[in-house]
Amino acid sequence: MSPPVISATLVSAFCFLWIPSSLAQTSPQDFVDAHNAARAADGVGPIVWDETVAKYARNYARKIGPKCLMQHSGGPYGETLFRGGGEATAKEIVDYHASEKQYWDNRTRTCAPGQECGHYLQVVDPNSVQLGCARIKCRNDEWYWIVTCNYNPY
Repeated sequence: MSPPVISATLVSAFCFLWIPSSLAQTSPQDFVDAHNAARAADGVGPIVWDETVAKYARNYARKIGPKCLMQHSGGPYGETLFRGGGEATAKEIVDYHASEKQYWDNRTRTCAPGQECGHYLQVVDPNSVQLGCARIKCRNDEWYWIVTCNYNPY
């Protein structure tokens, strides 16, 4: 009996379905894991994925994504926004927001002058227990993506 022959069509179709591992590392669980790592580092309890919050994030991402806007929704949830290359993983995105920790003085509860701390504070907010994130490619640029994460309660 001879071995099976794999047609060029099958191989070709497989190649088009291949997704780079970094793009695959933006699943809901990847975002939850990245948030919980940052939260644990600050002694904050875990956050869980919530499909209602994720639906809100997806709807808002569709609204701002085409023009690659970095504009907060002003909606009912806490929110972080990220604009960057398509290779950014959930961990890199959350770590980027959490890097603002260096500017936060927990003793005085203030952010260093001229710095941003709001994204870090949102990621580690002990009151936020539900998370939903969405990622959409900007239509006006082949390289950039918008990622919005929303947090409940605000």
